[in-house]
Amino acid sequence: MDLPPISPPDGDARRAAVARHAELAVPLGGLGHLAELGCWLAAAQGSCPPRPPGRPRLVIVAADHGIAAAGVSRYPASVTLAQVEAVRTHTAPVAVLAPIAGASIRIVDVGLDHESDDKHHVRRACGRIDREDALTDDEVERAVAAGRAVADEEVDGGADLLIPASLGVGATTAASTLVSALTGAEPVAVIGRGSGVDDHGWMRKAAAVRDALRRARPHARDPLALLRVAGGTDLAALTGFLAQAAVRRTPVLIDGLVVGAAAMLAHQLAPGARAWWLVAQRSPEPAMTLATEQLDLTPQLDLEVRAGDGTGAVAVLPLLQMAARLLAETATAADSGIIPANPMPADQIPAEETPASEIPTGMVPTGTAPTEGAQTEAVQTEAAQTEAAPEGPAPADHDPATAGPGADGPAADGSASNAAGTNAAGTNAAAPTEPVPADPAAAAPEPTRSTVAGGTRPDGSATT
Repeated sequence: MDLPPISPPDGDARRAAVARHAELAVPLGGLGHLAELGCWLAAAQGSCPPRPPGRPRLVIVAADHGIAAAGVSRYPASVTLAQVEAVRTHTAPVAVLAPIAGASIRIVDVGLDHESDDKHHVRRACGRIDREDALTDDEVERAVAAGRAVADEEVDGGADLLIPASLGVGATTAASTLVSALTGAEPVAVIGRGSGVDDHGWMRKAAAVRDALRRARPHARDPLALLRVAGGTDLAALTGFLAQAAVRRTPVLIDGLVVGAAAMLAHQLAPGARAWWLVAQRSPEPAMTLATEQLDLTPQLDLEVRAGDGTGAVAVLPLLQMAARLLAETATAADSGIIPANPMPADQIPAEETPASEIPTGMVPTGTAPTEGAQTEAVQTEAAQTEAAPEGPAPADHDPATAGPGADGPAADGSASNAAGTNAAGTNAAAPTEPVPADPAAAAPEPTRSTVAGGTRPDGSATT
């Protein structure tokens, strides 16, 4: 596929935004991540201060998936059409929130299982990926071209921020297969609850991904072949959409597993495209966590919204608008007279301005190297306190197992630790305790999850 090189966002505009934040009448670092959002938007727009997104556009790509027949969802395939109708009648969650955030919505039918008059419609549903290819080579090219054309239409129509989304029963099964193929993760490490399936549904989904993955893995280095074997018209269209948005230098707010899987493929087709993308929120789908890690993109919020229709992205959109206005409208220290007594950063204050004798023990600012006198005084004081401390057992309420980083505190690397929320594959998926049966349709007793084909036992050994 012939895509032009992706040019990066404007580095000069980003540096200007960083410099402007340093001049604002707020404490250093006082705006936290909102400042970073403003800088990202300035770079994407190529101007400082940036403009609040005035015409954000939510583009929902709809398609049906043959894998829905394997029972991987709580809903039958026919429900996709009802979901699309709910968006059109403004009763779906994303359609309720979009007007509040100032976003307009467009639905693109690339693969719904009905007679369609959408000019971008490629085919009716796609193949069942655990048994056959999802698309033909020609259909992959047409779907990717459709996604690129939609991106061009939206940018030419004045959209200044794009939000891709998806609707389709069974779509997360195809997306999980693609993520597994691209990352090398085992099926059990990518399977989430999707539409809210129970344990039996989770097992059927794991079996479907396992079987589809056998067909997909030989094509892991070929994005278009992966889309043909294990993707779908929606995933192919979203891949083209994301790549073309970067070509057109238009920022994109990413949300949902299906869009995340398409982003991984788009980045392979158009290296550098990820610089134009921002992940809206952390999804509870384990495959989405793998996708964001692979793309080296950090979710902005931890909303745990699983829906792939763009609800999470629309909820985050006001933060971008706020970040832009903060950078543009907040007074500078010079203009407002809100100037610190010592405007220099703490780690640049000359040591002689603060005599060591006046620094309270243990009160040296973080990131500031204490003077030699302060170090000596602190060490001597600590030694004296240690000698004076009585020996004996720790207090009764002191539990060494929980005194440091643990289940309810930060880990050593600063991240939150939640051992109870992880499974044997190292993900936070709520995995069932039942195995995938040899025949996914057959009921089985309740042995342990370690018998899932392609999985691992709790002791780390591989299953067969």
